[in-house]
Amino acid sequence: MDTDVLRDKVIEVLQTIYDPEIPVSIYELGLIYRVDILPIGNVQITMTLTAPSCPAAQSLPVEVDQKVKEIDGVYDVHVVVTWDPPWDKSMMSETAQLELGWL
Repeated sequence: MDTDVLRDKVIEVLQTIYDPEIPVSIYELGLIYRVDILPIGNVQITMTLTAPSCPAAQSLPVEVDQKVKEIDGVYDVHVVVTWDPPWDKSMMSETAQLELGWL
């Protein structure tokens, strides 16, 4: 499968995963920093959370891993959680800001 097509499918799936405390997808929140499609269908996702003490710190990376692995053409997934740069609300998409009434 073409890497651009696979990347688009990964992003589609990421847009279905929501932060349990904020009714916006983790992709629109700006929690996904990178989606890398590696050889033979391996996917590496670099993400963050809204705060180190986020209650979803254990569950969101696992959910990302599980849902992306379900995509046809994905062989393996590696999710990396980083705190650099730290997340702030300016990383949210305009859509997310509108949904939350911040614009």
